Amino acid sequence: MSILAGVFVALAAILHGYIFLMESVWWTRPATWKRFNLTSQADADTTRSLAYNQGFYNLFLGVGAAIGLVLYFSGETAAGAALILFTTGAMVLTATVLTTTGPGYLRAALIQGTLPLIGFVLFALAR
Repeated sequence: MSILAGVFVALAAILHGYIFLMESVWWTRPATWKRFNLTSQADADTTRSLAYNQGFYNLFLGVGAAIGLVLYFSGETAAGAALILFTTGAMVLTATVLTTTGPGYLRAALIQGTLPLIGFVLFALAR
């Protein structure tokens, strides 16, 4: 079961890396800011520094999950599992908070939170 859990955690880490790219690197591209429901380039420019910072939170969670996987599967199972459970738990809680910002964010929260939730549950059961 830990292999299956690892797949979901790895996918969550990759997704959060992609979110980092959208928020911190590609934010002012029209295709990106439209995806985040902004209505103009001026709005994207105004919110750029906020998105930049937020993107790094996603990056750090994704990197933490990846490091946890490396530790876990290289024999440091306790440290790896702790890091995996912490980062995936934080991803799920962040997605939960996103649902409180309005009904228009439910889809984004489901996308952001489903993979880490499955990974968290499977890792918790595998222990």
